[in-house]
Amino acid sequence: MNEFRFEIREEMEDERIDKCLAMLIDSLSRSFIQKMIREEAVRVNGETVKGSYRVRTEDRIEFLLPDAVKPDIAPENIPLDILYEDRDVIVVNKPKGMVVHPAAGHYSGTLVNALMYHCGSDLSGINGVMRPGIVHRIDRDTTGSVIACKNDMAHYCIAAQLKEHTITRKYHAICHGLLKEEKGIIDRPIGRHPTDRKKMAVNEKNGKRAVTHYQVLKQFDHFSYVQCELETGRTHQIRVHMTSIGHPLLGDEVYTGPKTSFRLQGQTLHAKTLGFLHPATGKYVEVDAPLPEYFKHLLEVL
Repeated sequence: MNEFRFEIREEMEDERIDKCLAMLIDSLSRSFIQKMIREEAVRVNGETVKGSYRVRTEDRIEFLLPDAVKPDIAPENIPLDILYEDRDVIVVNKPKGMVVHPAAGHYSGTLVNALMYHCGSDLSGINGVMRPGIVHRIDRDTTGSVIACKNDMAHYCIAAQLKEHTITRKYHAICHGLLKEEKGIIDRPIGRHPTDRKKMAVNEKNGKRAVTHYQVLKQFDHFSYVQCELETGRTHQIRVHMTSIGHPLLGDEVYTGPKTSFRLQGQTLHAKTLGFLHPATGKYVEVDAPLPEYFKHLLEVL
């Protein structure tokens, strides 16, 4: 068991205990926290409480979190669209609907399961058994380039480039509305949404700097086809930034894009170009992921 202790911040005054803990422990869902409260794993000022308890600033919360039981992640013979591969790295074109690494509710059918089958034991171990080889990820319904590392040296090198924002990452997207400027820069901090923990938002107070460069590739009657290049890499960055300027991505139901007649599975977003300095040779490598068929069809229809 792991024991955590918290003090209540002013802005949390009078919040339900489960909501308060979800804000304090970002990695846990409210349903899991509610289960822990029912199992008397949460104490306030030394006493167990009910889920309806509302916290006060003078409260001291203790949370007994059970040790995580990590499932065995099995290799799976899932076909991979390999864009580039050598003994240090592999870049794949991830399809729509595939989760990058195992997590609650998704322990099979992930990119990691497929990589483990294809690469065997040749994956970096820095991110642990749940995310071997993974240095970055894209959302389940975002398609395109994802790089994985086959050894720890490559992992450290690619991770450093990500941290220093020197990796080229260009995405193609279709968004609602017509942008007034052909090119632009969105420089707005992104952090966790203040009330919906599953979403990110422009957050001037607690967000981290996020910069997206966009360029209009083509405009239609009611939509724009754009390229977005990431200078930083925050969670949902392009989706949040484009929504913040009034142009949410087509199909993005999380960030409340207008409903359309198109039958789509999530946001119309594709990680097209990925460029990096090779960890062994130091030479620049750039990989281009072709647009998926649904995306090309949408452009033809529009």
